[in-house]
Amino acid sequence: MTTDYRELNLANWNSRVAFHERGYGLERYRADPAFLSGVVRFDLPRLGDVAGLSGVHLQCHLGTDTLSLARLGARMCGLDFSAPALAVARRLAGECGAQIEYVEADVYGAVEALGAGRFDLVYTGMGALCWLPNIRRWAHVVSKLLRPGGRLFVREGHPMLWSLAQPRPDGLAVVEHPYFETAEGTRCFEGKTYVEHEGQLASPVTVEFNHGLGELVTALLAEGLVLSGLAEHDSVPWDFLPGATVVDDHGEWRLRARPERLAASYTLQAVRR
Repeated sequence: MTTDYRELNLANWNSRVAFHERGYGLERYRADPAFLSGVVRFDLPRLGDVAGLSGVHLQCHLGTDTLSLARLGARMCGLDFSAPALAVARRLAGECGAQIEYVEADVYGAVEALGAGRFDLVYTGMGALCWLPNIRRWAHVVSKLLRPGGRLFVREGHPMLWSLAQPRPDGLAVVEHPYFETAEGTRCFEGKTYVEHEGQLASPVTVEFNHGLGELVTALLAEGLVLSGLAEHDSVPWDFLPGATVVDDHGEWRLRARPERLAASYTLQAVRR
């Protein structure tokens, strides 16, 4: 395994925070107490009633999904390894009058940081799992965090999407990266993050890991979770192939021509026995 993946990724995410604070549209959350993130809003039909549930959002970043779940009535905690990101998340929650506990810790250390069997809901949003090298270890953490009968809810980019090459001048979608988990991961260099901004990231190098859908499901089953829902979608919240995509009614991006060709994201739910 690439031994420096965590240090590289932490430096990269720390360097994104200032750009994301300006580019995430946080003023919408301050102005409208009912405003929800697009990711949470997309999954409302699948999410169901979370009012009164004790929930944790793993890899919460600036906490926009965390705040959205709190606005739906869940008693939320957010966990992330980036101190600058959590500073923004705490400030946003305070400005919005939300009582959210934010904890700085690595995902693999979440049980030690938060306590075992504490949560009714473990939530993970878009673009989180690709930063973790071992999906079985993640599934073990999820199982330990959940109470018996507790639920995991994941909205994530599809491993087929993560296997595609970066946008090409000819607009072709080309499979370039591993679909399945590899020990070494994929080292990437991106000078900019995914919001519009001037200047370059101070730490542009990352190490990312793909996890096949079968690997994910098998890991959860091995930890005693029962799959209760799996929906694949042809869209994601960002323009993944500029020039070949179009915005849909949810404000998400899908292929302009024959979008049924590509599974771009998925929503997975599982329950701890």
